[in-house]
Amino acid sequence: MHLSRLPAVVTSDYIFPIELLNDGEMIVETINRQKTVLLVGASRGLGLAMTAEYLKRGWRVIATGRAHSMQKLRDLQGALEIETLDITVPEQIADLRARLAGRRLDMLFVNAGVKNDDRETIADVSTEEFVRVMVTNSLSPMRVIERLHDLVEPGGTIGVMSSGQGSVTNNVNGNYEVYRGSKAALNMFMRSFAARHANDPRTLLLMAPGWVRTDMGGPEARLSIEESIPNLLDTMEAYEGRGGLHYLDYLGRVVPW
Repeated sequence: MHLSRLPAVVTSDYIFPIELLNDGEMIVETINRQKTVLLVGASRGLGLAMTAEYLKRGWRVIATGRAHSMQKLRDLQGALEIETLDITVPEQIADLRARLAGRRLDMLFVNAGVKNDDRETIADVSTEEFVRVMVTNSLSPMRVIERLHDLVEPGGTIGVMSSGQGSVTNNVNGNYEVYRGSKAALNMFMRSFAARHANDPRTLLLMAPGWVRTDMGGPEARLSIEESIPNLLDTMEAYEGRGGLHYLDYLGRVVPW
């Protein structure tokens, strides 16, 4: 029996090496392709936990963090590439885009979040502090998405870490005013992005991870990282290929705008 090798057929999900028997019958061997995610803001907290979970699930991870905060990323094992990025510096976003030219991603996920004093109202917050929170939580994540979205496969996913506190509907008791406003602005900017790319097949996700015990969430938070992040990844996986924009919590429940 004679076997001849033909070029592999490549799709977005699989590689199909084809062998042809001497009677013309084809044998197709299916091999899963390792998926790739670019995680922006991955050096601590929820982003670091997402990196570890994706590596555990067999993904290739390109993880970014600020230059001074990389050690915990370097301690992880797996198919990990580390890139330096401060998302508040547009030139660094452009440099990352240039370094990733020609790469194809299954997912781009932007994790960014800072907060001011929880008790500080709009009447109290300084202009400088307001700008710091809004630039980090709203403007900078969208700049990353605007510059890098075309690296994502047409059937891929673009996600960003929002918050349940970004919901205008659910804001019935105030508190965390500046943080809430920054996440609500992020949601609106993503909605505008979706409207400008209405015919784009990529799935867009605004994810609310819940109140999680991290440096930012604090020790009184309701959820452990282990209760939030694996479920959050499961939810995003369930929405792969759906297209459109979705605002979801870590359990897959729709969050009202």
